[in-house]
Amino acid sequence: MATRSLWRTRAKLAVAATALCTGGAAATIATSDDPAAALKLCTAVPLRLLRDSATAASIVFDYQYSLWGLPEGSNERAKIKHEVHLRSARKLQELCFRNGGIYIKLGQHIGQLEYLIPQEYVLTMRESMLNKCPVSSYDQVCEVFKKELGETPDKVFDEFDPKPIASASLAQVHIARTHDGQKVAVKVQHTHMTDTAAADQATVEFLVNTLHRLFPSFDYRWLVAEIRERFDWFWAFQELDFLIEAKNSVKCLENFRKLSPHIADYVYAPEVHWSLSTSKLLTMEFMDGAYVNDVITIQKLGIQPSDVARLVSQTFAEMMFKHGFVHCDPHAANLLVRPLPSGKRRIFGKKKPQLILLDHGLYKELDFSTRFSYASLWRLQGSSLETFLIIGRVSSKAVVEAKMTQMKSLFSRIDIWFEEFLFEARLLALQIAFWLLRVRNALT
Repeated sequence: MATRSLWRTRAKLAVAATALCTGGAAATIATSDDPAAALKLCTAVPLRLLRDSATAASIVFDYQYSLWGLPEGSNERAKIKHEVHLRSARKLQELCFRNGGIYIKLGQHIGQLEYLIPQEYVLTMRESMLNKCPVSSYDQVCEVFKKELGETPDKVFDEFDPKPIASASLAQVHIARTHDGQKVAVKVQHTHMTDTAAADQATVEFLVNTLHRLFPSFDYRWLVAEIRERFDWFWAFQELDFLIEAKNSVKCLENFRKLSPHIADYVYAPEVHWSLSTSKLLTMEFMDGAYVNDVITIQKLGIQPSDVARLVSQTFAEMMFKHGFVHCDPHAANLLVRPLPSGKRRIFGKKKPQLILLDHGLYKELDFSTRFSYASLWRLQGSSLETFLIIGRVSSKAVVEAKMTQMKSLFSRIDIWFEEFLFEARLLALQIAFWLLRVRNALT
């Protein structure tokens, strides 16, 4: 009787919960400014939660069942654990692809945590998450265009390629041509990207915390904390608003013109077409160049790869030590190289490179204290010759400039000038040593 009563109570609670959820969903749809989007949200979130729960349960069961009774430290346990890691990584990979959005970002983040999580997860995510992101259909692209600009792509542009040339976790890029004949790249955010973001993050946190309560040995709460720190900043500030991305690109170039004029001509970002851009659509000048890690193509362009390496290092050193406004997604697909448009060449005829920075969605601002401390770190005597000549020079000058703004007395300024003189002397000596080293290597 007690069991039957308990069963009835649970059944009533389940019915009540279902009715409450259904009623809440209906109320949300009815009062929403966009009922269609609200309906998609109310149907998508439970389905994603179900997928998450099923995947998490499957992974935990696999670990518990497969490793049951195997002694710690044994070869058999290590072998079985490796197999479970691989199976679980593939299950997580499939979940990320099916859910998309923040889950793709989660997978990409896991692929960078080789110092914290099993290599099977890192390699599985790294091999797939950067080049196999989901693609929105042309109908979905048209939906974004209608909502943002009031017209379909074929009306907004003279030409528009419905097939994207690239797709990432948040958006995809199409080639188009404006009515005045300019070739442009159009970045289109995946539909309803922001709708489930908060719910997805809360779901992941809930599942990890619940699994830890049920299985104390399964403790990945540190990963939740790291993801929260990463994505709270990510969602709140930048990558989901393409107008912020556009403003970041403008600010980046302004910083180089004002604070680093000596290399301003060597760094470029695509020009934004503001009248054709919104928070979910970004139209930019189309850029043609070689990926920064494509050495063969760079050499075919008549550019020395070592010049490219030096320019990349100096560019980001200027950002970190002088600007305090740093591009935070500098992987190879976001860095292009082309010959300097002015046609300048090196002494031996090689073309000088220009670095093109793409995807300005994520930037980090560094305060004065952080920049000063980090620049001082790079001034340590232990720096290698080549590293010091590229990065140490920028950091050392940044330290001197920072001190000059802080010191007011004449004696303090004289001391700083003397320090700068010693730095230049040391730099000259290192430069001569580096040249002699290169000559010796060339002769042997």
